Amino acid sequence: MRLGSTRALTRALPLLLSVVLLVALAPLAGHRPASAADATTLALAGEPRPAGQSSPLVATLTASDGAAVPGAQVVVERRVDGAWTSAGTATTDVSGRAQVSAVIGRDADDNVFRASYAGDGTRGPSRSADVQVPLVRVGTRVRVTGPRTVVDERPLDLTVRWTTEAGEPVSGPVVVLRRKVDGPWRPVERLTTDAAGAATFTTEPRVDTRWKARTRPLPWAERDRSRVHRVDNLPPAPPADLPDAAPRPRIQLPPQRRAVGEGANPVISRIPDQVWRDMTGRLWHAGCPVGRAGLRLLRINYWDYDGYRRRGEIVAAAGAVGAMAGALAAMYERELPIRAMYRVDRFGWSPRLQGADDHASMASGNTSAFNCRQVVNNPGVRSPHSYGRSLDVNTWENPYRSATGLVPNAWWQPRSHPRVAWRSRAHAVVRIMARHGLRWTYGHGDTQHFDVVRSNGKVLFPRGCSILVPCK
Repeated sequence: MRLGSTRALTRALPLLLSVVLLVALAPLAGHRPASAADATTLALAGEPRPAGQSSPLVATLTASDGAAVPGAQVVVERRVDGAWTSAGTATTDVSGRAQVSAVIGRDADDNVFRASYAGDGTRGPSRSADVQVPLVRVGTRVRVTGPRTVVDERPLDLTVRWTTEAGEPVSGPVVVLRRKVDGPWRPVERLTTDAAGAATFTTEPRVDTRWKARTRPLPWAERDRSRVHRVDNLPPAPPADLPDAAPRPRIQLPPQRRAVGEGANPVISRIPDQVWRDMTGRLWHAGCPVGRAGLRLLRINYWDYDGYRRRGEIVAAAGAVGAMAGALAAMYERELPIRAMYRVDRFGWSPRLQGADDHASMASGNTSAFNCRQVVNNPGVRSPHSYGRSLDVNTWENPYRSATGLVPNAWWQPRSHPRVAWRSRAHAVVRIMARHGLRWTYGHGDTQHFDVVRSNGKVLFPRGCSILVPCK
């Protein structure tokens, strides 16, 4: 090659390289990078549904100019316990929409979704915002179930059941309310129903009761209040079953407190200070033949006329209270009822008796022992009860023939009852008293009255009293 040709080629080489470069880049002319030219936007929406139902989740993919992006694959994810898991994959249609379905859960935090698009050679990737699908609360039903009756002092199991209206179990907090007879409703139990929608609790009502339950709303379930469940408390012993024509006591006493412990559970003690203060000026006063040191307080369980166990008390002489406790305990074992057993100081001072008001005690059917007073309707004669060795039992059904007539009523005098009224020494109560050293001293003259006999088998009669002259 000649020198002139070489120089010409050298000068033309830069121009030639420029032409080759232009030819090589010609296919890319007029195109910008995809990230700037074809950015996409992804939106996600779900329809509110009750828990357990499917909600359509619709993802919409658009280009930067708002045009729909068809044929793109969209992935929908769900957040469960803080971690994202796949809920489904779909391809956008001509309108840029892709749809998957997801079953809505009861926990609102598990109903959060998002959608993502990975992009392709011409369109950039995008991801939607996190979307929580709203829960629609379903109607629920709460009920209290269990027995309709319970025997007094026995446990009772009641169950609260909470379900949806479709019968699916609901687990959540429940408040149980109780009402005694006509009293107010009070919350007594706070429970949580289990996975089966149930919660059971044990109670011992002691009286007729009414029960109901109420719930609070859950994120997925409505609140509810149950109907009232009634439980009748039944007596453990048969009631007295008196004749329909029998008169009722003129004075109605409130029921005494419930029994304490098993069986009759007799407890004998010296006279407590408060009891002595209540007795003084009523049961006891200056001039009585026995003082505080010679008296004892007996507390003992008994069956009332309705068949329930109660706890009563009497005051008696220290030397007689053991026999009385034994007799009353035997009555308890035979389920022989006592109407009431209050100390007579409850009825206050009686000027005509110069002691506690035994007229009121008898008019209420009360059982009692010590009462330092005069004989009923026989002024000036000291009653055997002043010595604390006499016991009056079921005074309304077992009258006393006083100097001025029958007290507290005349209807019962010619009548007996196999459990509460006696007119013969063959009656169960009279026989029990006799076995424990208490004599039915005056028979039909004072049917309610029993005396603890002395060691020689004799009864100490106060002045003016005898077998032929009953002294109440």
